[in-house]
Amino acid sequence: MLAAAIALAVIAAPVSHLTPGAAAQTQPAASTDARKKTAKPPTPGQIAARARQSKCAAEWKVAKADGKVDKAMTWPKYWSACNKRLKAG
Repeated sequence: MLAAAIALAVIAAPVSHLTPGAAAQTQPAASTDARKKTAKPPTPGQIAARARQSKCAAEWKVAKADGKVDKAMTWPKYWSACNKRLKAG
């Protein structure tokens, strides 16, 4: 009888305070908010790289849709070639 009462109490008790995952789930959100407030703005080089990547992505989508991309060509290979081309000017 006593064992049944203990088992029932254990089942009915909330376990959120017993699991380390419950506490860990709330911490990343807080640290993410703090990081957003203290994050440095992107450098001019990062801004330029993002612009080149966007332009290459648009070119990739058009070329892929038109069937102008070789079957062996992958996005990383295309991005590398396109990035070098755009940097060269």
